[in-house]
Amino acid sequence: MTFRTAPRALAATTAALFALAGATACSTDGPAGADPDRVDVVAGFYPLQFLAERIGGDAVAVTNLARPGAEPHDLELNPLQVGQISEAELIVFLHGFQPAVDEAVEQNGGDRAFDVATVQPLLDATAGGHDHDHGDEDDHADEEKHDDKASDGAKDPHVWLDPTRLATIGDKLAERLGTVDPDRAGEYTQRAAALRTELEKLDTEFTEGLKTCQRREIVVSHTAFGYLTQKYQLEQIGITGLSPEHEPSAQRLAAVVEEAREHQATTIFFETLVSPKVAETIAREVGAQTAVLDPIEGLSAENGADYLSVMRTNLQTLRTALSCP
Repeated sequence: MTFRTAPRALAATTAALFALAGATACSTDGPAGADPDRVDVVAGFYPLQFLAERIGGDAVAVTNLARPGAEPHDLELNPLQVGQISEAELIVFLHGFQPAVDEAVEQNGGDRAFDVATVQPLLDATAGGHDHDHGDEDDHADEEKHDDKASDGAKDPHVWLDPTRLATIGDKLAERLGTVDPDRAGEYTQRAAALRTELEKLDTEFTEGLKTCQRREIVVSHTAFGYLTQKYQLEQIGITGLSPEHEPSAQRLAAVVEEAREHQATTIFFETLVSPKVAETIAREVGAQTAVLDPIEGLSAENGADYLSVMRTNLQTLRTALSCP
């Protein structure tokens, strides 16, 4: 399945990367810095790292393939990272979200790969709102067709934005860790249960905090929030679709401005890893302000933030923007 437009082609370097990774693997007994008493886990991007660290505790050593502050779906693997995938005892990834990781797992993952997309059915890309219109303006016909193609039939990968779904993935991850490391299977199950309790508390906070808002529509830079909006009875109006790199047409921008005015939006949301320029333009046009709504794809943890704290910040941002008493 395809979630986003693919990043730059990797074909030219793939063979060399895997060859070099293989040579590296043959020259060592294990991953660089590997601890024989800990399970070596590779995670595709931050939310999966968060899960692995919380459930694995001191029994695991987790490597996040995505660099902090960078879009994880644009990841291009270097030879060291390909080697880490080759040698990891467990690879936690989301098929279709990071094409480079998918390719490396296909080549070298074997039965060590845990695809979180298989835990629960993923939502359609258009769930929780809408991201484009179907106008007939000739000047933008090709652009609109591209947006339709990118969205129609695609699946939304941002499953972690529903805390209850993330808890279920955590339960399954604990099972996989227990298979890799049977002696500590009970510990993984206990930590997954503790994390589920925290995530269910977060879910209750969102449910109660967004129950009586004056507005239910959020204007976002790209439609990353389908799980969140469906779970808490909101609607997302996306400036672009699932791919944040796609440039919206003038027709789409005009439609978003119209919808923002119709719903009396006070805030246009942008993301930490995406330029705010388009959101700022729409905000000026409708007399609104801008604010960050973080899809938590990648985390810059300079101030000790984690998944739970960023989600709570998102909740407060939404409550302010939607005038929730």
